[in-house]
Amino acid sequence: MGLLKVGTPQPWQKSKPNLRYVREAGVRQFISTYNRVENLKGDELLWGDEIEYGLFVLEPETKSIRLCLRAEQIMDDLNDKEKSHLHRMEGCHWVPEYGGWMIEATPNRPYTGFTNDLLRVERNMRLRRRRLVSVLRDNEIAPTVSTFPLLGALGDDGSVPATSVGGNITESAYIGDGIINSHPRFGALTANIRKRRGEKVTIRVPLYKDLETPEYKKMRTDEKGCDCESGSLQLWRYGKGDISRKRHGDNLLVVGCSSSEFPIGPSLNEEDTGEPITLEKWQVNVEIEGCLGLYYRSSPNIIVSDADWPRNGEFVTGIEVPDIPGGWVRLQNGYYLPIQSENGKIKFLHKVTPANTMSPSIVRNNSITSSTMPLVGGGGTPVIAQAGGTLPAMADSGSSVTTKTEMAVQEKEKQQVEQVRPAIHMDAMAFGMGCCCIQVTFQAQDMEESRFIYDQLAVLTPILMALTASTPLLRGRIADTDCRWGIISECVDDRTPAERGLKNEEEQESQAQEELVGKGQRRLYKSRYDSISTYICQGATMSASSATNDSDSIRGIKSNRVLNIYNDLPVPIDEGAYKRLRKNGVDPALSQHIAHLFVRDPLVVFDGAVEEVDDATQTDHFESIQSTNWQTVRWKPPPPRSDPYDLSPHIGWRTEFRSMEIQLTDFENAAFTAFVVLVTRVLISFDLNLYVPLSRVDANMQRAHTRNAAVKGEFFFRRHLAPLEEGDDGFGMKYKSMFASNGKDESINDRLLKEQMAEKTNTNNDNTDTSSNSATTNQREVPSAIKNNILNRIDDEENSYEEMTMAEIMTGKGDYFPGLIPLVYAYLDYINCDTTTRARLSQYLTLIEKRAMGELLTPATYIRQMVQNHPKYQNDSVVSKEIAYDLMVACHEIGLGKRPCPELLGDITIEELTMEGAYDVKLDSKRIHSNEQLIDLVQRYTKRRSK
Repeated sequence: MGLLKVGTPQPWQKSKPNLRYVREAGVRQFISTYNRVENLKGDELLWGDEIEYGLFVLEPETKSIRLCLRAEQIMDDLNDKEKSHLHRMEGCHWVPEYGGWMIEATPNRPYTGFTNDLLRVERNMRLRRRRLVSVLRDNEIAPTVSTFPLLGALGDDGSVPATSVGGNITESAYIGDGIINSHPRFGALTANIRKRRGEKVTIRVPLYKDLETPEYKKMRTDEKGCDCESGSLQLWRYGKGDISRKRHGDNLLVVGCSSSEFPIGPSLNEEDTGEPITLEKWQVNVEIEGCLGLYYRSSPNIIVSDADWPRNGEFVTGIEVPDIPGGWVRLQNGYYLPIQSENGKIKFLHKVTPANTMSPSIVRNNSITSSTMPLVGGGGTPVIAQAGGTLPAMADSGSSVTTKTEMAVQEKEKQQVEQVRPAIHMDAMAFGMGCCCIQVTFQAQDMEESRFIYDQLAVLTPILMALTASTPLLRGRIADTDCRWGIISECVDDRTPAERGLKNEEEQESQAQEELVGKGQRRLYKSRYDSISTYICQGATMSASSATNDSDSIRGIKSNRVLNIYNDLPVPIDEGAYKRLRKNGVDPALSQHIAHLFVRDPLVVFDGAVEEVDDATQTDHFESIQSTNWQTVRWKPPPPRSDPYDLSPHIGWRTEFRSMEIQLTDFENAAFTAFVVLVTRVLISFDLNLYVPLSRVDANMQRAHTRNAAVKGEFFFRRHLAPLEEGDDGFGMKYKSMFASNGKDESINDRLLKEQMAEKTNTNNDNTDTSSNSATTNQREVPSAIKNNILNRIDDEENSYEEMTMAEIMTGKGDYFPGLIPLVYAYLDYINCDTTTRARLSQYLTLIEKRAMGELLTPATYIRQMVQNHPKYQNDSVVSKEIAYDLMVACHEIGLGKRPCPELLGDITIEELTMEGAYDVKLDSKRIHSNEQLIDLVQRYTKRRSK
């Protein structure tokens, strides 16, 4: 749940005058930390997982189940027991979570970078479950489920002890303030989100349509809209429903469709305003003879000559900065470009709409759709104006032409009928933050590697969220979605109406609040709990002066390419914070990331902890912003040591993977945890990358929520994870994937292993940083195929992506994409993984493969089927008390290994978990209480002997 500080939170109105100071101090604290640890290198891989548990009370006589609000008491008891078991290497750490019925647990020490620690994960998860269950009462259970299916459906009788619905904190119509954890931060967060927003949060999730669902039967014909066409998925556009709410109220919402035929999906448009999410897109087109493109500027008029630069005809995405004379655009990669020449006579950048371009290439039916603009001049050699001279450009190559595919997309979008669906309505933070999940955090060897891992894991977040989907039940109803993420996104959405794009200019002026960041008027496209909006890996650079040949020179200007191509979402930033960060030496990509975090206000300010916090040695204010930007991945700088004599373990640069849903068994949770760890090692060791445009990652996030998306859905994924290689098909030059067999009977594993072993023995490899174990050059720069000293159109194919099924992503497609699971197996061969560890990992990978293939169910599908197959289910999408009781008991027993579940686990049998061995038994020397007790104990055995 983030930073838990001891203290007294200020009421929202009292805290508002302090918001600016906290924001500015937070940036200063980050700069201080950055300068202190920027060059920290050589850390070993350490990692860990976090699991959240819900506690529930059973009443067998009435078949009722309620929230158990003893979490704080149970947590204190568990931590006391841990203190008495410090002699054990394996232990647990217990911390509070948002709900009064929730506890979070982690291993007491991190896992290391050795293969046998991959086996520690499941053992420790079983230990956590065993110890938690051992301190529960006989009528209490703790299944690892995402949500309590009746949360908000039981009125005042939803918890033990009972709590009345409503209260000054939530003002909810469904749940009471009393179910929130008593730690002051949780209540303050809840109230302040509501107050900053100006109203209660509103969460609307599509309701599942069954034969007798009353809401669907009551809908008018003109409200029903149309069903998604065959082959497409219904999309819940979470966080973008304000206009539809005005039209249809709290109990209906508008959904979208994904189409397998058209590559541009609903994620490019915001349903609430109709404003395209890629509105600020610009084409470089400068009419100056002999120049190829514009140099980046680190700030206006300061040219960066050794970074990649956009060519004429290419598209860049950014935001026009209004307060800089002459007209400048700040791009997603943090650099600046001028809109026009200094005298205003020559236009450099032309604002366009998303329909003007589809770059990088989207592959559909073996064809590539992309810009046709040339990248070089007539001589094939780049012509770049020098710093201080004429602003670089290139000869005009014509205006952009809309392709037939793009016109078809536009026509299709015009024909779409508004699709209205009944909604499950919720109105409080508890509905989202009351969801349980599993998260994994990695320590990298240096800052560069941590940023690379951040980018790569961001692409995987929707993929693994769909594979682990486990949230089909909400407020006593069956949802038509499978995942929790959008629920949490809407439950903490503190954006003002203007920030959500709902107010006109006159209303904005009257509603401006000077204390809020951007006066509460800056357009923010996402909730503070959402997917990332910018990649942060800076990329390698090679100046032209350091190049040894023409090919090196071109490769130098192609570095940082990933930032230009794939950051295609608008990234609101705090401009003042960005300038301070750049002035203090923070690179553009990271400056943009931090400045993007700081478009949010701190939500909790504590008395006596505002100006009293030392910016040079503490990070409280930075963390107050960082910890409440709940994104799919989180980048974490090393924390400061509070005392020079602090003997606590060193903590380095970390990346947190946050999207996965919790599973019913420790076997499943361990399998996906280990898989994420192994994929990061694959990408680093094999020098691969997963980059796709972030607009496509957002599209995948929407698709991942869809019911049974793991089986029915298709997701945008990169076609080529490594640079393409030169081949010959007999008719001239041709490029192919390094994973292609080349006509030989050679497996992907064999080829990867052979190439990696060759790299091990060749310490002079040009693409390897031999000075350290840092990320290699191919990871730092986007792969490029540079032949004959020109930038070929091979880039279009090399950086292309396409829609793949989950089975294809996991197991491979064609001879160009090997699949993530075969890559993991190849990595295990490469490191000579021991047989014991490999045997268990093979079971993990088999589980994931079978789930991707549809042979095993996701927990969401399994739970939905359990409800629908219950004898008391009425085909009305309602989860009754009895159904919820039986469901939760079954989930608890599956987790304990008491109930087999082949639908989820296949032929894997979970060893039954008993309470025996939860804790060590001490050879105690305490005096016995009484002689009567002694006599009673002795007589048990003297009587047995007499028999």
